[in-house]
Amino acid sequence: MSRKIRQPEKTLKVFCEGETEFNYFEYIRKNKKVSLTIRPVDMKGGGYGSFLQMLQEDANSNCMAKIIVVDGDRALSVPGEEIKLKQLAEFCKVQNSSKRTPHILIVNYPDFEYVACLHRDTYKGQDALIYIKKVLGYQDVEDFKADADVFRVLTAKGGSIEKLRNSTNPNTKIVENRMKYNKTEYELNVKSKFLWERLGIRGTNFDDFYEVLDIIGA
Repeated sequence: MSRKIRQPEKTLKVFCEGETEFNYFEYIRKNKKVSLTIRPVDMKGGGYGSFLQMLQEDANSNCMAKIIVVDGDRALSVPGEEIKLKQLAEFCKVQNSSKRTPHILIVNYPDFEYVACLHRDTYKGQDALIYIKKVLGYQDVEDFKADADVFRVLTAKGGSIEKLRNSTNPNTKIVENRMKYNKTEYELNVKSKFLWERLGIRGTNFDDFYEVLDIIGA
């Protein structure tokens, strides 16, 4: 009788900016059955270039995929940053085309606070910062960003991951990632397309993160 060969466990690496994103993914790392390594990126002084530099220096060993989560508003509000964002996107596309460790770029426009609100049933597109204070009950946005329990708050009664996934609009996504999983080789293949004309329109492809979890059975 042949023995079933167990596939080696590989981790997902998440590169993100800001306290809110870190707290969100850290809750998942601690409480869900998924192997996550979280790499906070300090954008001060470097902007999107800080992401690119970290990715260029980061090893690919034992990594299923790298998920890069950025806010898109900086590209339009800070001179020179749109070019850097496009350079980051092109780097990710090259990694994917060369069949190396997949680099899944997620661009939230304007920011992660908007994505956070999409988890909630009562969010109908109003100003995200006002919603965070008046509906979620945070004193201010800094209070929200510092909450280590933000994932649980967003997905408690009246909110869910499914609500977030259903609320993402494919017609406003700046990034389209087409993913295919090879179970035999335990490999994830990604093809990326960028629609820069959508930069400035509220939207996100954050649902790609959960698609990856679905694909690998996490």
